[in-house]
Amino acid sequence: MKVRIPKRVYTEQYREAAVRQVIDAERSTAEVARSLDMSEKTLANWVRKVRRGKPPVKQAAALQVNEAQAELSRLRTENAQLRVDNEILKKAAAYFARESR
Repeated sequence: MKVRIPKRVYTEQYREAAVRQVIDAERSTAEVARSLDMSEKTLANWVRKVRRGKPPVKQAAALQVNEAQAELSRLRTENAQLRVDNEILKKAAAYFARESR
């Protein structure tokens, strides 16, 4: 049975710093990858993209949200908060009703 290695997630700042070590400090990708405990191929891909003038990571496409979707999202959030508030008030009322006996 093959053991799955969990996918590592790198921040944008981490990626930029790793690429700068290769390009600015003129270190090899293998050397930098070993020092950062990461895949040499991943780092090489980032460096190749930067040298071509592209960002090391694809920027997530911004979702276009129309007014109705934004309003629906806001109302769902408000509804969830009101439900939580209502539950707290029910518990408080039950507690104080018990205390007054």
